[in-house]
Amino acid sequence: MVSPFRTAEERLADREEKRQALLLAAVRRFNENGFHATALEDVAASLGVSKPTIYHYLGNKEQVLIECVTCGVEQLRAAADRARLEAGTGLDRLRSFLRRYAAIAMDDFGRCVIRTGDEQMSPSNAHRFRMLKREIDLAMRELIADGVKDGSIIAADIRLTAFTLAGALNWIARWHRPGEGASAEDIAANMVDILTIGLSPRQR
Repeated sequence: MVSPFRTAEERLADREEKRQALLLAAVRRFNENGFHATALEDVAASLGVSKPTIYHYLGNKEQVLIECVTCGVEQLRAAADRARLEAGTGLDRLRSFLRRYAAIAMDDFGRCVIRTGDEQMSPSNAHRFRMLKREIDLAMRELIADGVKDGSIIAADIRLTAFTLAGALNWIARWHRPGEGASAEDIAANMVDILTIGLSPRQR
């Protein structure tokens, strides 16, 4: 006889699916309206649930925001980790990371990381958010330094180079509109080509 009761694993999977659905609905509202102008009631209504449901699965509005930006930072961190393991020169690995960075900046959670200011958070969460973003900055600097070391990148100031690249790519989160114009992949590839042409050693 097949048990009509769900297993512990099934219950956990069901809970995680509901959490992810709530997070996605919330991050899209944050990106569209801004954190302060977003009401959890509206997030809940978009999924046909009640506000207490969000509290049950995610917590209060600031906790929801922290979950959203953490998801985005994790995507960026994974992109950096993946790039480090790839073959090729330091410039090859940096370009690979930057293409993923740009694509993430055009996606829901990455866009939230970039468009969210830490002034919208409590001091403890603002500090945590800054530390998470610093991890990504340091990962980019490490990839640049690797390229400088193997001669595939010309960069007199690694810190400034990282800030310049991140600043240009972060701006995508402000102007890109999903579904309009070129695909996210094409935009990412073209922007990275433009940004990295000046990092390559000059040919005699």
